[in-house]
Amino acid sequence: MKIYVASSWRNVLQPAIVHALRRCGHDVYDFRHPAPGETGFAWEQCGVPVKSSALGKVSPMEWKLLLATEMAWKGFALDIGALRECDAVVYVLPCGRSASWEFGYAMGQGKPGYVFAFDDTEPELMFMEAKILVNMDELFEAFGEPKET
Repeated sequence: MKIYVASSWRNVLQPAIVHALRRCGHDVYDFRHPAPGETGFAWEQCGVPVKSSALGKVSPMEWKLLLATEMAWKGFALDIGALRECDAVVYVLPCGRSASWEFGYAMGQGKPGYVFAFDDTEPELMFMEAKILVNMDELFEAFGEPKET
């Protein structure tokens, strides 16, 4: 199964979830390493020193200009291509706007959605159609047991 993991660069659980799903035998898209030899998209690649943090704010006009750069288009193409090709989407909390958009896009395409919420979190009504997973046992129930490597 092709799985798209939607999360945040700041989420320390994201690499472990990608690894666990791959150990279960799935083809998992990792936005941090979207293709061989590729590191994931960062705003700094667009030639403007924008920090990937809550403090890295830009004006709406600067944001619009950043989205028009070749590097932004390249990063978007990798992510949206994998999102369109996936069979399921896994949303790993905590995360932000991009992951929320990706999750909603995939669910809107009729793909099954799974939400990992390992810590206390604000409830969200619109996740009603998703399956909420709260520990690794539930991950393995949903996606199978890890295989020996």
